[in-house]
Amino acid sequence: MAAVTPVSIDGSFLEGGGQILRMGLALSAVQNIPINVTKVRAGRPNPGLRPQHLTGLQLTRDMCNGKLEGGQIGSCEITFYPGSVDGGNHMADTQTAGSVSLLIQAALPCAAFAYSPTRLVLRGGTNADMAPQVDYTIHVFRKVSAWFGLNFKLFLKTRGFYPQGRGEVSLEVKPSHEGLWAADFTDFGEVASVYGKSYVAGTLPVKVAHMMADSAEQILMEEIPRGVPINIERIKEQPGRAVGNGSGIVLWAETTTGCVLGGSGLGKKDRRAEDVGAAAANELLESLKRKACVDSHSQDQIIILMALAKGKSIVKCGPLTDHSKTAIHVAELMTKVKFNIREDTGSDCIFMECEGIGLLPKHR
Repeated sequence: MAAVTPVSIDGSFLEGGGQILRMGLALSAVQNIPINVTKVRAGRPNPGLRPQHLTGLQLTRDMCNGKLEGGQIGSCEITFYPGSVDGGNHMADTQTAGSVSLLIQAALPCAAFAYSPTRLVLRGGTNADMAPQVDYTIHVFRKVSAWFGLNFKLFLKTRGFYPQGRGEVSLEVKPSHEGLWAADFTDFGEVASVYGKSYVAGTLPVKVAHMMADSAEQILMEEIPRGVPINIERIKEQPGRAVGNGSGIVLWAETTTGCVLGGSGLGKKDRRAEDVGAAAANELLESLKRKACVDSHSQDQIIILMALAKGKSIVKCGPLTDHSKTAIHVAELMTKVKFNIREDTGSDCIFMECEGIGLLPKHR
């Protein structure tokens, strides 16, 4: 039988970041289609594979018994030949503060189409810059993915911050034996409740968590209808539950129609705690005010689910982010689906539509 020619993907497309690798690899694995990615992360100041990207490649390779060429730090071209996605237990460690949430983005679709349940132990940064915080993945994206029939459990064992990393989570996924189903989320409804976690770790005092939470709560109370409960937990992590010093806040709102949207802020040495809380509140309010059914962080993550699901998905969201435009490009290239973007009259929202391919797991 003739060898299948890998699908060529230009890694410099649009933002030229790691999103192309994550999407390309996941779609390669679940469809058993080899890929060749050139100009890897060409749009970044330090192009080529960094430790967290290489870790994600190696994890996906192991999950699908694949073969990876060009898997070295700094490599600007990789070729990936997938095998069978078996499930089982796997471990991945970025050895840095590289985001475990970004590892999950590549691994989750593979686990959804595996032969058997998957358990992953992932180590790195749990609350890192330029990536969703793990609390967001647990409290927001986990619920959003369930719309499509993708169910998982994510447990936070240890928080890890920049620069050490060394945080740890465990991910458990039961395969979607009947595939994913289409989701129709166009009705925002009304805000029903707001929750949050404001945390500190290491030598930082718990008053910093209170300052972030109080700042966020004050802003939310001014904008959210009276009577909507706001419950922000304030946490001082125990020594064994975190590595190093760090702080942050993650907020999420649930609506009467089942929408879940988030906002977050990450503490830094030169950033006032009150400003971190305000940033999280304002990010959440941006989605709530436009009555989007998903926020910008879930927007790009659901694109692969829409492409693989059976039936027509339609989701109301804010303007497309560069991450989402990149994800759509890779999804259309790898699955031949077509995403249709319609503007919502009278708002800056859009309707994102896609007739998925109805992929089914390959049974033994």
